[in-house]
Amino acid sequence: MKQVQLLSPVTGQLIALSDVQDPVFSQGMMGQGFGVEPDNGQVVAPVSGKITMVAATLHAIGFTTKDGLEVLVHLGIDTVELKDNPPFKINVQVGDEVQAGDEIGRMDLAAIKAAGKQKTVILAVTNSADKVDAINAKIGIVKAGAIGADVDLKEAAAATKQPVAASGNKYDQLATQIIDNIGGVANVKSVIHCITRVRFYLKDEAKANDDTIRDLKGVIDVAKAGGQYQVVIGPAVNDVYDAVVKQLGPGFGDDDASMVAMEKEANKAAWQKMTPWQKVKHSFSALIGVITGSMIPVIGLLAASGILKGVLALLTSFKIVSATAPTYVIINAMGDSVFYFLPIFVGFTAAKKLGSDPIIMGIVGGVLTYPAIVAIATTGKVTSHLLGMGINADFFGLPVHVASYTYSIFPMIAGAWLASKLEPWLKRVIPTVLRMIFVPLLEVVIISGAILLFLGPIITALSGALAAGIVKIYQLSPAISGLIIGGFYQVLVIFGLHWAIIPIVANDIATTGHSYLNAIVSATMVAQGGAVLAIAMKSKVASMKELAWPATISAFCGVTEPAMYGINLKYGRAFVTASIGGAVGGFLTGLMNVNMWGFAGSLIGFTSFVNPKGIDFSFWGFLIASLVDIIVAFTLTYMFGFSDADVKNVKTAPKKKHLGEQAA
Repeated sequence: MKQVQLLSPVTGQLIALSDVQDPVFSQGMMGQGFGVEPDNGQVVAPVSGKITMVAATLHAIGFTTKDGLEVLVHLGIDTVELKDNPPFKINVQVGDEVQAGDEIGRMDLAAIKAAGKQKTVILAVTNSADKVDAINAKIGIVKAGAIGADVDLKEAAAATKQPVAASGNKYDQLATQIIDNIGGVANVKSVIHCITRVRFYLKDEAKANDDTIRDLKGVIDVAKAGGQYQVVIGPAVNDVYDAVVKQLGPGFGDDDASMVAMEKEANKAAWQKMTPWQKVKHSFSALIGVITGSMIPVIGLLAASGILKGVLALLTSFKIVSATAPTYVIINAMGDSVFYFLPIFVGFTAAKKLGSDPIIMGIVGGVLTYPAIVAIATTGKVTSHLLGMGINADFFGLPVHVASYTYSIFPMIAGAWLASKLEPWLKRVIPTVLRMIFVPLLEVVIISGAILLFLGPIITALSGALAAGIVKIYQLSPAISGLIIGGFYQVLVIFGLHWAIIPIVANDIATTGHSYLNAIVSATMVAQGGAVLAIAMKSKVASMKELAWPATISAFCGVTEPAMYGINLKYGRAFVTASIGGAVGGFLTGLMNVNMWGFAGSLIGFTSFVNPKGIDFSFWGFLIASLVDIIVAFTLTYMFGFSDADVKNVKTAPKKKHLGEQAA
């Protein structure tokens, strides 16, 4: 009988596997092995061979030896929950060859203890059933790199027995059986996986037949924790997960949730190798990615609502529907609700993108759009001014400026980012039995407070300074002002700074009946439409055309969000070419002193350019500027701003597997 040795990966007290405080390992579900209670943080390779897996959360490393042993080293228990700030430094990666005893990383024992987790290091031979007769652990004090166990391998005939092949039929059949016994597809909300388990979020766990699932060939056990129904599979979990997702269909596999930790680690490693200028470019690119990723799920709704608002503008312009009639109110609610309550939707989608709790961020969005808050922002009495902000409220006696957050995007994205940092910390410091209540309570209070008391006022102050500058530039030269505003207005929209211009426009119309500034803003909407029109006509990708045509109509109806967030900003160059078109259109609008007598802009708002006293050059100037606007944005985008390769690169980017695991 052939015998090999497993080295202890750490220094400390070596214990029997059955004494490990994790039933998945202690009951041998992951194979035979042993545990070690470490005294210091050095981690070494227990065998010579190839690194086959490094968890995204860095808490688990897999090895394969020349004898075919598959060895898993698991650092700590429940340490997967520390994914946002892993207490590990691993200096090997998948594909590396290591020698037994080589240092492969370190673990911060103090940080693990402070987080309330167990530091036990577990070693398991995951293919023990095929390869191992017995593992004889050397119980007692052991040093890292010393022999921790003798392994009796099976006879040659048995040793050459191949592990279960990744047969599609075998795993498809197991996936079918699991789905049937958890209540069917209709009972599944979403599914993710880790190193050993397929983790289902079920609508009703009572419908799952635990005993039947446990008895399925290929299933080790069933566990329930953290709102998940966990089917313990073992090393074949990737194959079973893929088969499950294939049968459930699109939309069930939660790739965003699965990839958060992995993406953070990859970004961290890449960041360290960047030059300062590359870091600036990367940061900006990441910000745009978060913004567009947060908006994509609601783009279709925004496009549909934009078209509906355009139709309503036509109905009112031609006096078919009165702006005070119930018909108008009902249709306006249909078209405007998605914009009015946008903070709620963006809070949810941004949280999924950034790894915080979507429901909590949706509630924060509800706080910002709560009627009483909106009333303070829009009708509250201004008692004083500070840094250009009107102080319209107080919080425990502290004077504050409450801004209006309906229609806003950026504050919620910033809030979701803050929540992604706050939430893991709260979970570390709050006892498990209290988390259900106090994590959401504190998160809603802190994030809402941060936006209302700090982020909002900062944006308002920046907007106020920006507005003052725009007014001065316009007074100096309408044409130069048109060039600058036309080129950068949609950039202001991204960061919520455009709200500074709205009060100026409203004041102009209220006091003089018209607004030159609003005419320039209208030109930027036309430019976004011209750019996305070029994409709609150029692209041969069906999914792109399906999105681009409604976005074009919506932009020409005065709602640019679908064009901007759904396409132009997402593919970068198209946003630049659209902005150039906006600059040209804005320049002509200012040069020709085009005036505007209403709020509705873009092509659908053509009646706003009709002087109530009779058509003058403003109307013709609007048509000329809009036509040039479209030609420039369309031509530049068609020639330089977009190609179908951009879409294909996004669509064919390989999806990463989630490698994090949470011990039961």
